[in-house]
Amino acid sequence: MLEKFLIGEIVSVHGVKGALKVRPLTDHPVRFTKLDEVKVILPKHSPKGVELTRNYKVISAIVSGGFVLLRLYGINDRDQAELYRGAMLEIPREKAIELPEDSYFIGDLIGCKVLEELEDGTESLLGKVTDVLQTGGNDVYQVMTEDKIQLLLPAIKQVVRSVDVEQGIIRVRMLPGLKEVYLNNDNNDEN
Repeated sequence: MLEKFLIGEIVSVHGVKGALKVRPLTDHPVRFTKLDEVKVILPKHSPKGVELTRNYKVISAIVSGGFVLLRLYGINDRDQAELYRGAMLEIPREKAIELPEDSYFIGDLIGCKVLEELEDGTESLLGKVTDVLQTGGNDVYQVMTEDKIQLLLPAIKQVVRSVDVEQGIIRVRMLPGLKEVYLNNDNNDEN
């Protein structure tokens, strides 16, 4: 399980008082309004990346038009704020929002082993989760098999039987014909 979460990316500045325009990397942007501190991580190629990468106290956060306007203590004007363009915002796990039951952080799912429950009651390693696609209706787990075949599994109760992020294991039961679609497809991009 992840100990830290990236929750946003600074994409530009806003105004003359050092506000940062942040693209949220969370389904709950309003979470920024409850932060008291955030770690700012500048890209390695940034000339001041090492000295400016640290924890900052949050002065204010306003959710506006799909972005967050964030003011941090010590960043007081537009010129200072420009130094942070491209930086990522990180929080420790204990500051993460509480998820509803049967919901998981995407970062915790990536890398999980996917075990297929077979008809005879045994299990077989299907692969590992490499990404989670958010489609609107339901998430889709992108799974890479040991043979480098990419499977897309709908994250629905009929398919996903259990998720144990602490153990890194997801148990699934394939819908009839779903696995064969991928295994019999000669045009799979990963081959």
